[in-house]
Amino acid sequence: MRQYVVDAFTDKVFGGNPAAVCVMDKYLDDETMLKITMENNLSETAFAVKEGESYKLRWFTPGGEIDLCGHATLATAYIITRFVEPSLKEVRFETLSGILTVNKNDELLEMNFPAYDLKKVEVTDAMAEVIGVRPLEAWMARDLLCILENEEDVLNMNPNMEKVKELDGLLLHVTAKGKNFDCVSRSFAPKLNVPEDPVCGSGHCYIVPFWANKIGNNNIIAYQASRRGGTLYCKVEVNRIKMSGKAALYSIADINF
Repeated sequence: MRQYVVDAFTDKVFGGNPAAVCVMDKYLDDETMLKITMENNLSETAFAVKEGESYKLRWFTPGGEIDLCGHATLATAYIITRFVEPSLKEVRFETLSGILTVNKNDELLEMNFPAYDLKKVEVTDAMAEVIGVRPLEAWMARDLLCILENEEDVLNMNPNMEKVKELDGLLLHVTAKGKNFDCVSRSFAPKLNVPEDPVCGSGHCYIVPFWANKIGNNNIIAYQASRRGGTLYCKVEVNRIKMSGKAALYSIADINF
């Protein structure tokens, strides 16, 4: 079986967020897909099968299947439009989060994602202990979003992953207003066996709506300040986010099992 590894939200390899992509004729059983994901040891492996005019897309982390993943969706669309169906300008995915579309605009791939409905929650001592500073605000949907006072607090954060697991929410995102970008952020997912997600597309379904509302601008350029780093070009629409980024092919391989 052919497998690609793509660095998403970057224009060169060794940056952005790597995802493995398998475009198949039919689905493997869940146990095999999870084993492949664990063998890859990347934050996500995407499995896609064409059904009619759409592709059914599933995302697996080493900790199991998840309901939404931005960078692996971008990586899958990159592979389909480059190798599988180069004539396509739009890829339509059927997923656990509903219908997602990705449009090819020159070097950018534009994803249309749902915006999460955030609920403000109390800032706790446990949050402050994990982050190292006390958040200004905290918000919750699937994940926990903590707002920090400045960019340096985001960059300097060095959380204890076992303590992160004790917080509510599937992932922990921390963000602050950026100096050279509208916002900077980092994302942590130890509950999914991913200590830090290099560039988290689904996390920006929280981060971007917050900052769009905060600064009064629906067009947000976001930077994920992990060691690898990545840039996301985003636009907030009614209950949706258009999230664009570049991608770079790292490898093509055959899986033998």
